[in-house]
Amino acid sequence: MHKPASLSWAEQVQRDLEKITPQDMGRVGVLLGGRSGERDISLMSGQGVLEALKTRGVDAYAFDPAQQSMGDLAQSKFDRVFIALHGRYGEDGTIQGALEQMGIPYTGSGVLASALAIDKQATKRVWASYGLPSPHFIMLDAKTDWQKVVDELGLPLIVKPAREGSSLGLSKVNSVDELPAAYALAAKLDRAVMAEQCIVGEELTCPIVGTGDSAQALPVIRIVAPSANYDYHNKYFSDDTRYLCPTGLSLDLERDVQELAVRAYQALGCQGWGRADVMIDGKTQKPYLLEMNTAPGMTSHSLVPMAAKAAGVDYPTLVMWLLIQASLKL
Repeated sequence: MHKPASLSWAEQVQRDLEKITPQDMGRVGVLLGGRSGERDISLMSGQGVLEALKTRGVDAYAFDPAQQSMGDLAQSKFDRVFIALHGRYGEDGTIQGALEQMGIPYTGSGVLASALAIDKQATKRVWASYGLPSPHFIMLDAKTDWQKVVDELGLPLIVKPAREGSSLGLSKVNSVDELPAAYALAAKLDRAVMAEQCIVGEELTCPIVGTGDSAQALPVIRIVAPSANYDYHNKYFSDDTRYLCPTGLSLDLERDVQELAVRAYQALGCQGWGRADVMIDGKTQKPYLLEMNTAPGMTSHSLVPMAAKAAGVDYPTLVMWLLIQASLKL
């Protein structure tokens, strides 16, 4: 008997959406803004999500936790929420825990996976336990022996807050003398600061959708930033950063990155959607995991919508599909 071919993700999305109506979603809250250093980007993501849902006929409303209280959220009568918050207080398990208490289904990962993924030190420890490759690192404090850091990690190296995103507070350090200032910059944003081995090579990102064994990778994107500096400005506001999808790299390497991204996502217990950032060592062509984003950006420069489009799913359809995945996880 001939076995029918499995559905592509785009086909599965369409099939899932055919089973529901906008009215089935009830009253929907889009959580945006918030109190983290990524507030401005979250506002952009949230407005995009809100407009997409409204064009699909969903009864959707913006909710900014920086301007409205958790009491207001509890009284909102939302049937489900789309989390478009980035960084701390939105992507770190705190809002997820509040929503669990209130019984409001939400998009994305649950409390534990969110808390792990926002903390790069915890993330790396989980990945190491699964044998997944990530750059070597050292946690820093004001009493750190800077020369020992350089001796262990080499130069250049990366210094960054352990619990921030969007490259906030990140420095590329080229000499031991630059380390104290790089540490001070990162420490302004987070008490936990790490120095990380700098992998020199291609910078890639790979979105993942689904949960558990059903998790699957979307197309890989290669990022080509001005002067190889993919900082906050070049991520969100520069038109000079190029995003290549297809990447132009070998299909075998792309498949390796997709497989690694899915394993990293599953190791952390992520759900719904996420995005793994990966560096390819230019000498060995070995991929290294940098971090996992559990509430990725949804702006005009964002990468999950770009990968979804390459897979055959447009922005409003992606948003709607993510919304129907909203659930309680505990």
